[in-house]
Amino acid sequence: MWTLSKHHRQLALAHSQLESVILERTAQLQHLSQRLLQVQDEERRKLSRDLHDSTGQTLAALRISVSMLQENCKQDPSTISLVLDVAVLADQAIAEIRTMSYLLHPPLLDEVGFACAAEWYVEGFAKRSGINVNVAIDDSRKPRLPKRMEIVLFRVLQESLTNVHRHSGSSRVSVLFQHNPETVMLEIRDFGRGIPAALLDRLRQASAQVGVGLAGMRERLRELNGQLEMESDGYGTSVRALVPLFSVPASAQLGDCGQVAASGQVCQ
Repeated sequence: MWTLSKHHRQLALAHSQLESVILERTAQLQHLSQRLLQVQDEERRKLSRDLHDSTGQTLAALRISVSMLQENCKQDPSTISLVLDVAVLADQAIAEIRTMSYLLHPPLLDEVGFACAAEWYVEGFAKRSGINVNVAIDDSRKPRLPKRMEIVLFRVLQESLTNVHRHSGSSRVSVLFQHNPETVMLEIRDFGRGIPAALLDRLRQASAQVGVGLAGMRERLRELNGQLEMESDGYGTSVRALVPLFSVPASAQLGDCGQVAASGQVCQ
């Protein structure tokens, strides 16, 4: 009997130690995945600036040279036609580089905050996709959100609207953002075919996979002690991000634009 009791105690101790190891490893994995997402955002910002400041400027210089060439070739119809074709291609490349740069990391996000950047992005999304978007963004004169929170909310908005375009079949979508005293809430709702109940349950329970769809959004929000909620029926799907303002980690408060955020600057 004594041997059996001792064996039970050893098993209980081993089980407790195993649980501690699992919890520790899980916390380490979450920290790593959150750090990887931060690095991804930093790289997007850097790439965006490089495209705008380097490649964009090179194309702008090319466009100026083409304009000068047009002036010199006015008397040669065959040459001017070719130059016009080059000018059209240069303009197209400039527009594509500008759009790519802004989608990677819109300057408005750093300069004036989430509300303005979201309105800009939604407007462009509606033009590119042909989907009608109804936007209700709380733009009352409130202080800037912490930098990291603004980035996370913007990525949630991007990913959610991309999913609407790819999967919902909806011709319209609504975007609602509320900046309350204790929490912020971002909701994206479409009016499409909805998600089958079994699939919705799996999506709600999906484990974190860094940077992949819903799992990536959950991981970003977990960093801010926030949560992602999903609801779906035959009338459409809603994705809701909720983030408490009182428990934002200090690391998420300030960054390159920390002085702007701390000053309480708001979108004009």
